[in-house]
Amino acid sequence: MRKLFHFFVLTGFFFMIPSLCIFGQVGINSNLSAPDPSAGLDVNFNNKGVLFPRLTQGQIEAIVNPANGLVVFCTTSNKFFTYLSDLNKWKEIAYGFSIINPGGGWYCGDPFTTSHIVVNGVAPVDKTVTYGTVTNIPGEPAKCWITGNLGSDHQANAVDDASEASAGWYWQFNRKQGYRHDGTARTPNTAWITSIGENFDWQAANDPCSLEFGNGWRIPTATEWTNVDAAGNWTNPNSAWNSALKMHAAGYLFDTGGSLDGRGTNGIYWSNMQSASGKSWGLYFFSSSCFISEYNKSYGFSIRCIR
Repeated sequence: MRKLFHFFVLTGFFFMIPSLCIFGQVGINSNLSAPDPSAGLDVNFNNKGVLFPRLTQGQIEAIVNPANGLVVFCTTSNKFFTYLSDLNKWKEIAYGFSIINPGGGWYCGDPFTTSHIVVNGVAPVDKTVTYGTVTNIPGEPAKCWITGNLGSDHQANAVDDASEASAGWYWQFNRKQGYRHDGTARTPNTAWITSIGENFDWQAANDPCSLEFGNGWRIPTATEWTNVDAAGNWTNPNSAWNSALKMHAAGYLFDTGGSLDGRGTNGIYWSNMQSASGKSWGLYFFSSSCFISEYNKSYGFSIRCIR
């Protein structure tokens, strides 16, 4: 015997249905179609999902003689669990890596992919990079940050990661052109600007974060770096690395000629604010130190983007 049930919502009414034993197939849908022949229960909607029972951990533990394969949603941990009788345990149903956001939008915490191209005057080489993002950083919890350096192939593997792929690119203050250094040569190998005496902050038109990512991305302010440094208790490279930002020692380019130094031992990251004519603020960490300091604008430092 087959029974077909059609459910309709009547606003303002609440129906309580006692325990019911139904033999045959059950179809719950909004288009009056019969259940699929292979399904005991066929829930068919194009604008609704299925809600599993939602229980606290204590309520799940209190279920008497759970059936093998029973599935519930734990509101204590926001995870699905299924009961396995051979183990006599509830096992978490692991999530995969794919994400769908409500409304189809992008949310901080999701990765995003950018194609960097030389012709825009920012990227020193063509490359496509997928950047991780993170929010809720102590000191600046409302901001969104990338978790690797601008121009890096990926997030660093350790605080002393000295690879070019993790280091990313370097910028002189208020210049949109980034520089790649493979440990031997700098790209582009143009004449290095040895002195920058401008008396203003990093201009929005030259901000490589905005130019490469758009959508409100920019270089952090000195205040933002100060806030995360203080709130995160960054006192040395390890404490900066152990933060969700995974700051690492990407090194820098000398102000006098653009040669590489300190990769694997020093980390210096620009802010978008100057301290005086010819000097600007940056986050510095080395050995047992981590603080905000001022530097000649002609140095080439790493950049982390924020929005």
